[in-house]
Amino acid sequence: MAYPELTPQELLREGFTSPRITEEPWVVRWDTFRGDLAAIEGLVLDALPPKVAFQTSGTTGASQTWYRSKEFLWSEAGMLARLLAPRRPDAALSFVHPKHLYGALTSVLVPARLGIPVWYRPQFAGQLPPAGEHQRWAVMAIPWIFSLLRRHMSWVHATDRITVLHASGMIPDASADFLTEAGAERARIVEVFGATESGGVATRQWSEGAPPDWNLIDDVSFADPVEPDEGEVALKIRSPRLAFLNGEDAPDSCELDDHVERLGGHAFRFTGRRTRLVNVNGRRLNLDRLEDVLRPVLDCVDHAVRPVTDPMIGEHIELLVVLKPGTELGDLDLNAAFTRMGLRPREVRTVDRIDRTEIGKFRRVQTIETIDAGATS
Repeated sequence: MAYPELTPQELLREGFTSPRITEEPWVVRWDTFRGDLAAIEGLVLDALPPKVAFQTSGTTGASQTWYRSKEFLWSEAGMLARLLAPRRPDAALSFVHPKHLYGALTSVLVPARLGIPVWYRPQFAGQLPPAGEHQRWAVMAIPWIFSLLRRHMSWVHATDRITVLHASGMIPDASADFLTEAGAERARIVEVFGATESGGVATRQWSEGAPPDWNLIDDVSFADPVEPDEGEVALKIRSPRLAFLNGEDAPDSCELDDHVERLGGHAFRFTGRRTRLVNVNGRRLNLDRLEDVLRPVLDCVDHAVRPVTDPMIGEHIELLVVLKPGTELGDLDLNAAFTRMGLRPREVRTVDRIDRTEIGKFRRVQTIETIDAGATS
């Protein structure tokens, strides 16, 4: 895969939603400014409109357009750059579509803030950029990138340091395998919790073992006081970086579509997105987690777990599978899949395609579904 070079001016002139920027690979060398961050800031702020629009993914309802001032967008990029700065990256590799807030930040503005070159690659297939020229890489990731990095471990081992920035839903189990194979001395994951309407809310980072709990970013606070033994609650926060709807002022607070357990101080434990939590026969299930545990045992193009209603118990789940060409549902080891899930889905359906956002979140099913009655519980 070739990475045609764009100048910073060309990148900013095209904009975050241009197909040339979102669908094709490129490289932009912010290092040509030789550390003159004032010149970079001036170029970026002159190029951006006063209000920058981003749409929500549509995974939890109708997509909405949220706006943030260019100054707050630049401030958000600075916050992310500060999370990466202690590892002193000298190059970035991004896989995140710039039309989303997370992509605009990590593919365009964070490398600009750091004054480092950035390679952008929109597809799973293709070559990684040469590792030899730079030794300290920041990789801007979505969930499937950990599997890709494990396939290119020789590239990873050619680096002195590799810091993976992840801010796209639940991090997959493959992230722990990546850290083990890359080595704790070389690799670190920096994770950011947030949404289009809130921006970055919390962060955590680790090099080995299980991920730690989340801590609010310095300029973020909980909107409500913690109550004794309050258990699981919706995540509601205050931040100076909240987005606003067109024609409105920025709100004072924001309630996200996420449930958490507050741990005291600024810490919390994430329990799941509201729309991805179901209760089957008294058992609480996180559907994002179920999808992840199935990945090693389902040899298929794609799969998803979605909630359905059940006439007997109220809530249940379905397993959706996109088969590889020339295979049938019976070729999959569904018994192993059900064992890993810890329950049997109400139905297993084969579908032509599962519609996902550019950052991998399940949105909906496409085309005709075929029910496999033999898999019905």
